[in-house]
Amino acid sequence: MGKTRDGLTAKQLHFCRCVAAGMGQAEAYRESHSVTATGKSATHREAASRLMARADIRARVDALVRQRERSVLASALSDRERVLSKLRHWLDHAESGDSNRIRSAELLGKSVGLFKDVVETTDSRSSEELLAELDAMLEQTEPDQPNDSDDQAEATIMH
Repeated sequence: MGKTRDGLTAKQLHFCRCVAAGMGQAEAYRESHSVTATGKSATHREAASRLMARADIRARVDALVRQRERSVLASALSDRERVLSKLRHWLDHAESGDSNRIRSAELLGKSVGLFKDVVETTDSRSSEELLAELDAMLEQTEPDQPNDSDDQAEATIMH
């Protein structure tokens, strides 16, 4: 059984790819090692766990996940740039009364945050009013009658 240049066998590399693609560890083990699902699932979980505990396997899975994330990000940025480019083209080349031109300008503006609604709230109460409100709230939460155990505790402390 030959190893790849990073020291993993083909089955181990396949396991890493399956885990990085989102499969569960036991499922990735069954897939990569051609194990039937009718076998003991506990054995598959243990074997998969042992594989994932290895530093070289974990490092390869992490590298594959990072690579996938970079690819997704690059694709999203490419798609965004493509859409913005098309909108700019419609804005620059549409006739002045064309609804496509107006809509293109609107969407371009939204893409750069020109149309974000900013809602500012201010509280015009003074600190004295806030303090009075807090005192009133505290009075509502205090018990109506003093607790006997509290009185006894105070008497013990004072003596």
